[in-house]
Amino acid sequence: MRMTDLIAKKRDGERLTTEEIQWMIRGYVAGEIPDYQMSALCMAILFRGMDDAEILDLTMSMMHSGETLDLSPIRGVKADKHSTGGVGDKTSLVLCPMVAACGAKIAKMSGRGLGHTGGTIDKLESFPGFVTGISEERFFENVNRIGLAIAGQTAEVCPADKKLYALRDVTGTVPSIPLIVSSIMSKKLAAGADVIVLDVKCGSGAFMKTAEQARELAEGLTRVGRLAGRKCAAVITDMDEPLGFAVGNALEVKEAIDVLAGRTEAGELLELCLTLGSFMLSLGGLAADEEDARAKLKATIADGSALGKLAAMVEAQYGDPRAVYDTSLLPAASVTREVPSEASGYVAHIEAEDVGLVSMHLGGGRATKESAIDLAVGVVLKKKVGDRVEAGESLGTIHASDAQKAAEAAALLQKCYTLSAAPVEKAPFIKGVVR
Repeated sequence: MRMTDLIAKKRDGERLTTEEIQWMIRGYVAGEIPDYQMSALCMAILFRGMDDAEILDLTMSMMHSGETLDLSPIRGVKADKHSTGGVGDKTSLVLCPMVAACGAKIAKMSGRGLGHTGGTIDKLESFPGFVTGISEERFFENVNRIGLAIAGQTAEVCPADKKLYALRDVTGTVPSIPLIVSSIMSKKLAAGADVIVLDVKCGSGAFMKTAEQARELAEGLTRVGRLAGRKCAAVITDMDEPLGFAVGNALEVKEAIDVLAGRTEAGELLELCLTLGSFMLSLGGLAADEEDARAKLKATIADGSALGKLAAMVEAQYGDPRAVYDTSLLPAASVTREVPSEASGYVAHIEAEDVGLVSMHLGGGRATKESAIDLAVGVVLKKKVGDRVEAGESLGTIHASDAQKAAEAAALLQKCYTLSAAPVEKAPFIKGVVR
């Protein structure tokens, strides 16, 4: 085979065979196919697309380019969740303990944040002593004993995706649905779960800006999951404003704990977790239907079992479980500053991506993978879309390491808000479901 022939074939709208895709991925990982040829193929895929068989072949070839996680030592139904990324997305910290408390096994591999999007691994490291790089033996032991473990991704899983993602990022080919689907599902399938639930974000703070794009991605993800023999569902959710109120690692952990402890009113974060969790339990046979699953999930908050699962996971991964029950033990910023509204009105829009960049400016995110982050800093919003705000009333609180950064962040946060003189009707948070 020759790579030039495959590029020309896809350029002309023809489909690639299983053997051609497998040969291409093997050669690229081995360094036999240069970046310039692979980038040409990615551009051809961006314009010409791929059919379901091609996407499945690409996904499976990428999955088998490295190690896969064999979860057979774990007893029971293994469930996993993936989010396409967003601002203030601390869903895993709430969802996973709730689902584990209902009897599912959560053996989750997560990543770190980059840019304005946060990473679950960084957030968990807000717990003093918490270790994400645990051994496979310890990982399995914790899941069997507690029902829950969240660890960092290993370098050996899906090396093809690591190479391809870096290439797509610098060649303008990130928006290709087939390439996004294969990137996400190769990692999810390699992680070995029986049930996979996907949270596809949609809006100004998400990669998919429109509901139509998000649905196309959600349908592609679930199709590949089913073709690969897994039980899958996807939920399309709004990211036109940050999820919840906190943006920043330790601040998001505190908000997640408040939800698990029942200290906050039912909001979008809890609704998302109940929706995703209901699919995880019903598809896994641990609930009669979605309504039964929701009732079971709510009960884990009422009886404290979900919060107990989080504490048990933290302790099993060498963290201090006292911080689950006393959030003052989490990292805290030395400076806080309120951000007053410059006018009265109703919140019409919050630019989610820009709020994430405010947290990044404070040190709560990474400009590069090597950047160090400050776990304590970030933003806690006080007003969301649809809320009434008076001039001088606080839009949110800045948590910073010094007064100058706090003042700069306050000015930036003010610009994230758009006010309206008339009341604003909030759009539905859950925009669609793909079963």
